[in-house]
Amino acid sequence: MYFLDVQGTLISDADKSPIEGSREFIEELNIQNIPYMVVTNNTKKASKEFYNYLQSIGFSFSWDKYIDPLLLLDTRVSKEGVAAYGAPEFLHTLEKMGYILDYKTPKTVLIATKEDFSADEYAQMIDFLLSGAELVGMHETSIYAKNAKRYPGVGAILKLLEFATSCSYEVVGKPSTAFYSEALALLQAQNSKASYKDVCMISDDVKGDLGGAKELGMQTIFVTSGKYKSEEEIVPFLKEALRPDAVYKNMQDILNAKLLG
Repeated sequence: MYFLDVQGTLISDADKSPIEGSREFIEELNIQNIPYMVVTNNTKKASKEFYNYLQSIGFSFSWDKYIDPLLLLDTRVSKEGVAAYGAPEFLHTLEKMGYILDYKTPKTVLIATKEDFSADEYAQMIDFLLSGAELVGMHETSIYAKNAKRYPGVGAILKLLEFATSCSYEVVGKPSTAFYSEALALLQAQNSKASYKDVCMISDDVKGDLGGAKELGMQTIFVTSGKYKSEEEIVPFLKEALRPDAVYKNMQDILNAKLLG
């Protein structure tokens, strides 16, 4: 059974096109009737819109095999009094979902992906947090890749703010236990006996996605088709207990290894 990351794993960070072997991998899961969930940290597009995009570029899986942080957001964050920070598409999506953005006296500081956070934005976040607002991340990615550059991910921003203010934070998406628990519950609709030890998580985020998966007892596969150019960039510097169980170039390499079946 599998949990499959999307950005950098199934689709390219550069142009959002399918990565070699990714559509074929899902098709093979379908053919062999192997349970799986597509677990993405998408926050820029509304959930159904992003799912429909994946369908449009040839990924064949049903809606009940998809989960992202936006689907769980209203169970974690009140729709009133949110100071949200992220790409314009994320802020627009929040407003369409009924969230009321407040940059005067917010109850929650909500962080998503953005490559160009300004010093003034950080200063505003810090003031809100020191005034009692809660800190929530849409996910806890380590690195954000865009335009052939690598930026601090949401996880890195959360750590910065935690250090600056001594405020703890919560995470809606991967690798939070709450998110993985919901994904597992959906997987159990396909196989009622599914547990974390039965799941292999495949992702390009070896610190964020895979570290959290390992802590829950999942097997992990790191693909170097996304954030990192090679395993040498990151794997040797991880705690041994959090290192991936296997490393492959991309989903095609995993297929070639004949791990399925």
